[in-house]
Amino acid sequence: MSATALKTQAQPATLTVQVKRLPHGEGLDLPRYETALAAGCDVRAAVTEPLTLKPGERFMVPTGLAIAMPPGWEAQMRPRSGLAAKHGISCVNSPGTIDADYRGELKVILINHGAEDFTINRGDRIGQMVFAPVFQAAFEEVEELDETVRGAGGFGSTGV
Repeated sequence: MSATALKTQAQPATLTVQVKRLPHGEGLDLPRYETALAAGCDVRAAVTEPLTLKPGERFMVPTGLAIAMPPGWEAQMRPRSGLAAKHGISCVNSPGTIDADYRGELKVILINHGAEDFTINRGDRIGQMVFAPVFQAAFEEVEELDETVRGAGGFGSTGV
C-alpha cells in the first residue's frame, strides 16, 4: 500500500457540526468517535434518573444536545450493535434522519426487543450518529418508465 493510500485511510473526511449543550446535558461527553476510523459517533443518555425499558416498550431518550449541520448534510441516528446483540435494544426508526434545518434536541427512540428489563443510566451510550451528504431529487412525471431485467419484481423476487 502506498504512503498516500495509508494517509487517506488514516484520516477520514471531517465535517464541522455545531453543538449546543442543553441544561440537562451538562457534564456529559459530546458525541465522540470511539476508534480512529469509526463511521458513527456515540451519543449519550441525558436522563436525570435511571430509565427502565420493559420488553416491548419504547422511549424517546434525550441526549441533552442540539446540532446544526451545513446545508446538504443529514445526521442518521442508528442503534449501537452491542446493545442490540447483548440486550435486544434498538432504534424504532433506524436510521432516524436529522435534517440540516432541525434545531431541536436530539433524541434516540429506543425499543426493548429483549426478554428482560433494560435500564438506561445517565451518560450511557445509547446510539450512534452517522453524517451523510444529501441530494434532493427533482421529480419528473412520465407516462412510462424504462425497462429493466428486474422490472417490477421486488420483496424477495431475486431469491432468499
